[in-house]
Amino acid sequence: MTQPSRVSHLRCRRRRGLGLWAWPKWAWPPAPRPGRLSLGPGHPGLLAADCPRVPGASSRVPAHGREGAVTAASTGAGRGRPLRPPAAVRPHPRRPGAARPQGPVVWPTGSFNPLLRLCWYGIVLDAGSSHTSMFVYKWPADKENNTGIVGQHSSCDVQGGGISSYADNPSGAGQSLVECLEQALRDVPKERHTGTPLYLGATAGMRLLNLTSPEASASVLAAVTQTLTQYPFDFRGARILSGQDEGVFGWVTANYLLENFIKYGWVGRWFRPRKGTLGAMDLGGASTQITFETAIPAEDPANEVQLRLYGQHYRVYTHSFLCYGRDQVLQRLLASALQTYHFHPCWPRGYSTQVLLQDLYQSPCTEAQRPRTFNSSARVSVSGTSDPVLCRGLVSGLFDLSSCTFSRCSFNGVFQPPVAGNFIAFSAFYYTVDFLRTEMGLPVATLQQLEAAAMTICNQTWAELQTRAPRQRARLADYCAGAMFVQQLLSRGYGFDERSFSGVDFQKKAADTAVGWALGYMLNLTNMIPADPPGLRKGTNFSSWVALLLLFAAMLLVALGLLLRQVRSSKSPGAI
Repeated sequence: MTQPSRVSHLRCRRRRGLGLWAWPKWAWPPAPRPGRLSLGPGHPGLLAADCPRVPGASSRVPAHGREGAVTAASTGAGRGRPLRPPAAVRPHPRRPGAARPQGPVVWPTGSFNPLLRLCWYGIVLDAGSSHTSMFVYKWPADKENNTGIVGQHSSCDVQGGGISSYADNPSGAGQSLVECLEQALRDVPKERHTGTPLYLGATAGMRLLNLTSPEASASVLAAVTQTLTQYPFDFRGARILSGQDEGVFGWVTANYLLENFIKYGWVGRWFRPRKGTLGAMDLGGASTQITFETAIPAEDPANEVQLRLYGQHYRVYTHSFLCYGRDQVLQRLLASALQTYHFHPCWPRGYSTQVLLQDLYQSPCTEAQRPRTFNSSARVSVSGTSDPVLCRGLVSGLFDLSSCTFSRCSFNGVFQPPVAGNFIAFSAFYYTVDFLRTEMGLPVATLQQLEAAAMTICNQTWAELQTRAPRQRARLADYCAGAMFVQQLLSRGYGFDERSFSGVDFQKKAADTAVGWALGYMLNLTNMIPADPPGLRKGTNFSSWVALLLLFAAMLLVALGLLLRQVRSSKSPGAI
């Protein structure tokens, strides 16, 4: 057994010769370090009230503060060394004269902290394969509950492609973030800038770039780091997330927002809901993840993560399929269509476009369809035929169901236990199904209806699609392939049947916060989900509850007395 180590706050031990991450009893994430105040279980069990302004603050956004200290994730403290260190770039030294980020103020126990009733902020840049999104999170520092209630304060979509698209122009990757970072300067109160942690996490697009050109990947990360360190926030690094991290953090985000780990009761106590957790399915641009709690050990240790959150142990199955994100699937289908038909059965009849072969075959995901020799600068004209049967055949070819060395598999020989419980499907899962429901007006409540909806949209001509969804022209030609892929992935790939599919909810947000890995990532690095249960947490002092109950009882007695008096007076002989 190797020495205990940690990845961020994901502390674990690895068995020799295996890919299993066996989580020890101190679990993930660790409890706050002794001698420091902590935000405690940052859980949305209470509704976050508006944060009061600091007297004299000039910002239009409510000011904030927090009761807590920098955790091991931010200081680099903690036992062991990083295990499987992600591709990351350490922050550059700040430019001369730039303000140095200050850690949160730690107030002595029992002293008055003027920041307790204010708010704290955190910023995460989700650098996906197709685009980058910035999320600003906010939570109040609560003295009595020792609890941060985290919610989304604002968001910003970066213009242009993902940072991996700047492999030939790394400086452009950093420059692309400026507009959203300027928005963050406005969204976070100025006096709170230096205490606001800023993270950038890159996903499958950068994982692919790191496979093909590690040098280009490092240059892109260095460029975005140089840009991020120019801002007064507490920048804590840019790194490439593993597929497992992406899946687990998305699962944590969804269940955190939906109060499935722990809930705050009206009597002033935390309790564990009986409904259990729900699975999470994420469909990005270059990869897709499925993560859910399971009662049986994984036959493939690489697909199991064990977590301890709020004193409860969770055995979680997770797997990320690289090259099965929406954009990469569309590229693979186009390459297969060129190789097999020289037309595209998934595109609508009447639609045609010029395809640059260099763009089509430069991705590692289309390597299997790449000709041995081809003119990279050549353009090929490709037309659609609106053939749902041939399209379904192309999509089915993405899933290899022929071999499995385990008792059961999803596809491509990957172990997966039977899907169990309810699921939330977000990102491109949501956008695809929402298009079928709202723009096309098709029912998708069952697998059979989802399949029928995919066949219907694949039968549409280009003119018919433009008439029915004129606002979706940019991606309109690809919705047939996208819908067919989602239906095939859920039924053939993951093994959902009609009964289990009824528990799948396609959503973009939960509790007014976007569902994705970003919030779970920040909760982990800021140590706001403890391993130990919070025990008794009172939202209001017990004496206050007693006073309120007595006041309510007194008012009720007075009301009953007045009502009884009215009844007696109406029955008296002198009453009219």
